[in-house]
Amino acid sequence: MKNKTNISNLITFWGCLPQKRRNQFAMVLVLMVLASLTEVISIGAILPFLGVLTAPEQVYEYAFMQPFIDFFEISNPSKLLLPVTVVFIMAVTFAGAVRLLLLYLMTKISYATGVDLSIDIYRRTLYQDYSVHISRNSSELINGIASKTSAVISNVLMPVLTMVSSVTLMIGIMTALFAIDVMVASLAISGFSFIYFIVIKLTRKRLKNNSKTISEQSTKIIKALQEGMGGIRDVLINGSQQFYCDIYHAADLPLRRASGSNTFIKASPRFIVETIGMILISILAYIMSERENGIASAVPILGALALGAQRLLPALQQAYAGFSTLKGTRDSFEDVLELLLQPLPVEANRVMPLPIPFNYKIELKNLSFRYTDDGPWVLKDVNLKLLKGTRIGFMGNTGSGKSTMLDIIMGLLRQSTGDFMIDNNLIDRNNVRSWQAHIAHVPQAIYLSDGTIEENIAFGVSKEHINHNQVQKVAEQAQISELIKGWREGYQTLVGERGVRLSGGQRQRIGIARALYKNASVIILDEATSALDYETESEVMKAIESLGKDLTILIIAHRLSTLKFCDQIVKLGKNNATQILSYEEIINE
Repeated sequence: MKNKTNISNLITFWGCLPQKRRNQFAMVLVLMVLASLTEVISIGAILPFLGVLTAPEQVYEYAFMQPFIDFFEISNPSKLLLPVTVVFIMAVTFAGAVRLLLLYLMTKISYATGVDLSIDIYRRTLYQDYSVHISRNSSELINGIASKTSAVISNVLMPVLTMVSSVTLMIGIMTALFAIDVMVASLAISGFSFIYFIVIKLTRKRLKNNSKTISEQSTKIIKALQEGMGGIRDVLINGSQQFYCDIYHAADLPLRRASGSNTFIKASPRFIVETIGMILISILAYIMSERENGIASAVPILGALALGAQRLLPALQQAYAGFSTLKGTRDSFEDVLELLLQPLPVEANRVMPLPIPFNYKIELKNLSFRYTDDGPWVLKDVNLKLLKGTRIGFMGNTGSGKSTMLDIIMGLLRQSTGDFMIDNNLIDRNNVRSWQAHIAHVPQAIYLSDGTIEENIAFGVSKEHINHNQVQKVAEQAQISELIKGWREGYQTLVGERGVRLSGGQRQRIGIARALYKNASVIILDEATSALDYETESEVMKAIESLGKDLTILIIAHRLSTLKFCDQIVKLGKNNATQILSYEEIINE
């Protein structure tokens, strides 16, 4: 995707748009042509208008005025002034109205398209495999979804529409000017175009470098904000505020400079061209005044040229500004296109499937896993049978593959070789969602949104669809209901961002209640109590131990005491060795 031409990127972008938006942009294109025609009419109307004001009798010499004169049966030149004035006003008003409508539709459709693209990227990102997510930098994703997508609308889509509109308008204006005076129109258009051509040649490299700078530094800014604010406790304790300010400044300064440079490059040619345009009109006025009939014959042509230039110069500037903006944000545009082209799995457009049958066992057969084709084996030839309703513990040194094994069981990662089966049914891409309907996960760090206790227990469920009775029931099972009832707001108590108002034990119990709210038949605790003190951990484990016997519970723990109520313990050792032991066998080793 990188380093393609702007035309190739725009074609790819067009293919990503919904059909509805394509139809709307086609309608806008038709309106652009209409706006161009109205400009031709308004410029053409100024000739008879100025002619009537300066030399009414010469208006009869204009061939295109004869039908108008005959229709209104005007025999006296002095009677032309009112109808010609009215027609000129109507032409200018209609042209202005069409251009205003065009601007309104361009803006409205462009920003509506921004909504389509943003949600499409977010949706595609959320549906990517877990292996994709763990290999990405969240700062890049957030920047791509939020900032760069908005930039594509303001710095790509709107400029492109403006360029097309301006070029269409210029064609109409040039047609009118050539009809009035070929030589004058040729000189004016050639001169103005040559100036913009030189500017484009001189600024192309700078715009390319600025584009790369803006793309890279905007991501670094998000990263600095995330790391500084995300680790605010350590930042305050260590007094490292200036360190993160320096990182932010090192990214923000070149970004602002590049953006400012693009803004200057985009706007500066206008002043040169306007100055040359005024000089050109002055010279033409002098030359034409020396012709036969003097200034009287020159005024209508000069007026038409002045009006044409007044419309043509902004159109030229807008076309150039659109080009330079598109060139200056090319890298960010390509980043967004990469996100838009993320594959969307088939199940993304399906309703949540029904759970597959799970009545007997989870089985791993000769299962091996590694993250890359040439990477080391994390798991090798694992054979396990985990019976439904049992409590299974997993232990081993850091890096032994405990979390990886549970990620495979949860369907987040796919084994490299071997089979993963439920009740002798092979789990693959086609039915993994049906298996995941059985699973609830309690991680070491429970993510809590800045909402109420109730909203965090029923996580991912809209407020109006929360089952309040179920929330209270699972809170009792997780042994946190009495604590919640003691708070003034009860289940409507706000937990603060990331649960900062709750203790570690309280957060873990809410995590357990969240898992139970799902009515899952398999609960997986991935070091869910490792950050708790011994007393709090004991209370949390009692809550887990008291859960129904139909639940299958898989637990990773560092402390052996955490696993004492487990039916079996899977020990992962060196060289991918796997042992299945009882708690007594473990403590007697």
